[in-house]
Amino acid sequence: MSSKLINFEVQPGGVLQGSLRVPGDKSISHRSVMLGSLAEGVTEVDGLLEGDDVLATIGAFRAMGVQMQGPDNGRLVIHGVGMHGLKAPTAALDMGNSGTAMRLMSGVLAGQNFDSELIGDVSLSKRPMARVTEPLALMGARIVTNEGGRPPLRIHGGSKLKGIRYQLPMASAQVKSCLLLAGMYAEGETSVTEPAPTRDHTERMLNGFGYPVKTTGSSMSLQAGGSLRGCKIDVPADISSATFFLVGAAMTPGSDLLLQHVGINPTRIGVLNILKLMGADLELRNERTVGGEPVADIRVRGGRLTGITVPEDQVPLAIDEFPMLFVAAACARGETRITGADELRVKECDRIAVMVEGLKVLGVDVEELVDGAVIRGGEIHGGEVHSHDDHRIAMAFSMAALHADSPIIIHDCANVATSFPTYAELAREAGLQILVREATAG
Repeated sequence: MSSKLINFEVQPGGVLQGSLRVPGDKSISHRSVMLGSLAEGVTEVDGLLEGDDVLATIGAFRAMGVQMQGPDNGRLVIHGVGMHGLKAPTAALDMGNSGTAMRLMSGVLAGQNFDSELIGDVSLSKRPMARVTEPLALMGARIVTNEGGRPPLRIHGGSKLKGIRYQLPMASAQVKSCLLLAGMYAEGETSVTEPAPTRDHTERMLNGFGYPVKTTGSSMSLQAGGSLRGCKIDVPADISSATFFLVGAAMTPGSDLLLQHVGINPTRIGVLNILKLMGADLELRNERTVGGEPVADIRVRGGRLTGITVPEDQVPLAIDEFPMLFVAAACARGETRITGADELRVKECDRIAVMVEGLKVLGVDVEELVDGAVIRGGEIHGGEVHSHDDHRIAMAFSMAALHADSPIIIHDCANVATSFPTYAELAREAGLQILVREATAG
């Protein structure tokens, strides 16, 4: 067997300019496919992210009998089968690299009357799933995992689920969403309380599909026995994908960039809040609501950022954006302290360790903490760094070249296709001097 190896080679310097729209929001795209499949009637989705992660979710529901047309240029038409219309798959459901898909799917599948198995790639197979399997077990689900609660997940169907009141031990939209989805199949009420706000796409979308979710303070609850109705969804551009351009432009004097139709859900704008604290010149234009989600065009003009102590209450609101925020800190004046971000240890890789390792290779003064890092801004040198097959690490280090004094080569970038398959093309369009190098490993 042979597989493609993809490396990024980025020349130093440049600015980011122009106007662009990044692909659709990955979180909303996943949920659109899931809820559209479980709905009665037809769901039409525009702006869907056609990355590998979302394609894995589409493939899983097709394997359970859901008919779909597309995706084609971001458009997907889903013929829902209703809450109890899924059919037993004939093989394991492969979630690829997507932790979101695996965790949310476990909630859906726990309520079915057939057995199923969720598998993933090498990276996903190392990620902890006990955070969903343990509360699902409290609801009555029967799920067998590998040692340490890791995939594959073997889910025994036919379990009679009961609603629970669950206090999340750590802020996690994936766990919250998993339990709410399982709660649709459980007897009585399911309630989830979170220690800090996390993205609320599941709650918004359930309400949009006609399944009421009640929010009281930091608790979300729903009753079993409802149903979902097909609808139309316009997926906004993904703020996590926009972050590489937002931060790249904000930290580079001379940049002037407009990012179109970006989702600015209040549970996702930690990166904007943190950038403003660092002195970034950001302007939200044409704010509007599309399909229940707030969106805006964001204009960012480059300047010199200043190091800060990142408020811990902003960390859950920007958890996926921290690889790029590490780079921003490396380019800023003074010291940036990031704490309370231990969730980064269990993403596609240990993002704290990998970012610290890579920044040190590039000559940055950085100290690793248990739950974050201390980064002292200064010069960035060229060099070769490894993404460890993590899409966000790869894109973050490519943008670091805007401040580098010689080329940066990033190894193992194939997984950028999971969330942002057109990244290199759009980055070149904006002004980053990036080349994609392919090699074959056998």
